[in-house]
Amino acid sequence: MTHSAAVLVIGDEILSGRTQDTNSSHIARFLGALGIDLREVRVVGDVEDEIAAALNALRARYDFVFTSGGIGPTHDDITADAVARAFGVGIGPHPEAFALLEKRYPPGEFNAMRQRMARIPHGAALVENRVSGAPGFHIGNVYVMAGGRW
Repeated sequence: MTHSAAVLVIGDEILSGRTQDTNSSHIARFLGALGIDLREVRVVGDVEDEIAAALNALRARYDFVFTSGGIGPTHDDITADAVARAFGVGIGPHPEAFALLEKRYPPGEFNAMRQRMARIPHGAALVENRVSGAPGFHIGNVYVMAGGRW
C-alpha cells in the first residue's frame, strides 16, 4: 500500500513573492525516496482560521501532512496556535523545547518573543531540527516544521 502526503506552506511572504518556497521540493524528494506519494501542496497566508481549515482538510484526506513556516518568534508565527485549534487542544510552553531553545541563546537573549517558539500544542511530540535547533513537533498525522532553509 502506498502512503499519501500533502504539504501546507504557511506565510504571507510566500504568497507575496518576497520569499521563494524551496521546502516543498525538498519534502517531495525526501518522501519520494521513502515511497510516499506527495499528492498536494497548498499555500496559505498568516491567518489562523485559514491555516486550521486547510490543515483539517488535508489531514482528513492524506496519510501525512507536513507544514512549513510560521513557528518562529515573530507576531505572525501562528502555526502552532492554528494546529492546536485544528486538533481542539490547548497550547503552552513545552519544558524540553524551552530548555533546547534556552541553550541556543546567550544569557539574557532568550526573550519573550523567542520563548514563543517553545509553545507546543498539548499532546504533540517534538521533532528534532538539526539545522537551527528550534524543534518542530508532530501531532496525529501532522508534522510541523520551521520554514527557512533546510
